[in-house]
Amino acid sequence: MKLLLIRHAPAVRNGSTGARDGERQLTPRGRARFRVAARGLARIADRPDVFLTSPLVRARATADIAAAAFKKVTPRVEPALGQENVDAVVAALKKCPRDAMVAVVGHEPTLSRLLARMLGVHQDDDRFAFKKGGAALLDLPDGPAAAGQLRWFVKPRILRSLGGE
Repeated sequence: MKLLLIRHAPAVRNGSTGARDGERQLTPRGRARFRVAARGLARIADRPDVFLTSPLVRARATADIAAAAFKKVTPRVEPALGQENVDAVVAALKKCPRDAMVAVVGHEPTLSRLLARMLGVHQDDDRFAFKKGGAALLDLPDGPAAAGQLRWFVKPRILRSLGGE
């Protein structure tokens, strides 16, 4: 399995619009900048066979933008990605084909904890913290139950430069 982890693009601040956390929208600037980043992402990553997204509005919007850049892929809501439960995310990933390219759009701190776990690191620290709109690609030859190898970990500004900004 190849696993592409994507953190949602910048969203409005929690409490700034009166919307509940799960209903926060991407900012106009965040949406525009992630469109460019998604083009860069599509240049360096294969199109996903399976595309999972958190049910939270900001993640779904990010997934839709990325899916448009990859073309011919439709994100599917995975409730586990909206929780702070790495075990639940791993369980969802185990349902995916082992030879698939799987993309997920989610949130911090779950993504950084998932990345650490997939690399066999068993401590909480911030060395794998994702910037909003950042991404990482892992090679998991034995699936999500075993440690894999990090192929790349890219900040959103690098993705934007690859996407033409």
